[in-house]
Amino acid sequence: MLAAVWTLGAGLAVLTTLTLVGWIAAPLSAFGDGLPGVFRTACQLWLAAHHAGFAIPGGRVGLLPLGLMILPGILLYRAGLWMARDADLRLRMPARLPKGTPRDVENARRRAQLVLIAQAGISLAAPYSLLAGMIALVARNQVTQPFLGEALVSHVVLAFVAGSLATARTIGPWKSMLRLLPERPRSIVAATVVAVLILLAAGALLVLGAIAVNFQQIHELSGVLAPGFVGGLLLLLVEGLYLFNAVVWGMAYISGPGFAIGTGTLVAPTGVKLGAVPSLPLLGALPAPGPSPAWVMAVIAVPFAAGAVAGVVMARVAPTPTIEVAPLWGFVCGLSTGAMAGLLAVLSGGPLGGARLSAVGPSPWEVALSVTLEVGVAAGISAGIANWWLISRRPATPPEPVRKAGAVIAKAASKVRLADRNPRVLPGHWLDATEADTQPIPVIKDDWTDEHAETFGGIAAGTTRTGGSEPQPPRRDEPRPPRKDIVDESDDRGGHVIYVDPYAWDRDE
Repeated sequence: MLAAVWTLGAGLAVLTTLTLVGWIAAPLSAFGDGLPGVFRTACQLWLAAHHAGFAIPGGRVGLLPLGLMILPGILLYRAGLWMARDADLRLRMPARLPKGTPRDVENARRRAQLVLIAQAGISLAAPYSLLAGMIALVARNQVTQPFLGEALVSHVVLAFVAGSLATARTIGPWKSMLRLLPERPRSIVAATVVAVLILLAAGALLVLGAIAVNFQQIHELSGVLAPGFVGGLLLLLVEGLYLFNAVVWGMAYISGPGFAIGTGTLVAPTGVKLGAVPSLPLLGALPAPGPSPAWVMAVIAVPFAAGAVAGVVMARVAPTPTIEVAPLWGFVCGLSTGAMAGLLAVLSGGPLGGARLSAVGPSPWEVALSVTLEVGVAAGISAGIANWWLISRRPATPPEPVRKAGAVIAKAASKVRLADRNPRVLPGHWLDATEADTQPIPVIKDDWTDEHAETFGGIAAGTTRTGGSEPQPPRRDEPRPPRKDIVDESDDRGGHVIYVDPYAWDRDE
């Protein structure tokens, strides 16, 4: 309640000061009778700053300056920061958890943070909207009647958005707050923001270029009004506030549908059809009626370029291993971008009375449809190509359990290698014997005695049997016949090398 009252009081003080300056410089009848009329005008401006319309005799006023929303937006954001800091939310609900926190604890913390942010926005928006209802009742006069429903809804939405953003920023930096969203919605949000910013930047360049080209005509319209010094400053301020509307109109022009300055009019790349326009100097930057040059159609390539960039951003934030799914998510990005463009078209346009000026600004559904198709198709193609490129160049990674098991095994193996200072060769498989270092077989000398002579019937090389006597060992001076079952490895004259299998004992053969 304190934050809502502070915001409302500061905003009304600023607008009342500006209105009072205009009341001093302009005829008194322009703001009603005396200071009460000045205060009612300031209240009407405050409602207009929240995009709440008015009913006038013969029509309604809905074409309100978007730039005027900056004042209550900044004040509400500051009020939200004060609320969050006064509640010590940064200490009670930190954005980051210690490393190694279980996944279920992180998800619970994320849900708690989102609930807390929503609660902070609602706690600021509820009393703020009640005060707005009182302001709408005070601002009524015989000419303008504020719409109470629009005033309540607009104040609730703006206060909720500003309070939620301020609370999120208090808990942690923007990067951490964006990570509160799951990976796929986070990629869509990032890509949508990039696409919308590119379209708005292109629209701003188009408007500034038109102002520079038609500056002489704008200056002549300002001279016709002859507002004086103070009135000229206020007129310049009003034109600066409506410049944000013109940027959105430039975005609608780039996307193809264009915008209207009254019923039966159109300003688009295909051509310009105008009638009598209001005497606002900023409207002097409009192109001349008639068909547009052929090169003007090149501006339609900007939404496709924005979609291509958005698709790459989305693929980099959250690539998918399924190649066919990436283009579908790119088209979803086009849908969200089209929805944002349609919302901006709604806020930037509206009626300016009755009769011809009942339709001013771009058509929301036409802008939303065009941006969806242009950005969606380009984002789908670029997201598919970028996703394929990232997946093809990224090394294949094992699943999470395999990576964890590999890390544990590698850590244990490193400890074993460090602890074993004198490693010894462990016996391997018997097939590895062919690759192992073999030891030389000892050479058999001629004085070798056959201890198995009796096994073979008592006849051995170099022995003789005389009658029934026992076998006599050969004398040393007698020559012995060579053994044919042993090969001398020292013989290098065409002999064969025998490799002994040290693991032959474990085989049945």
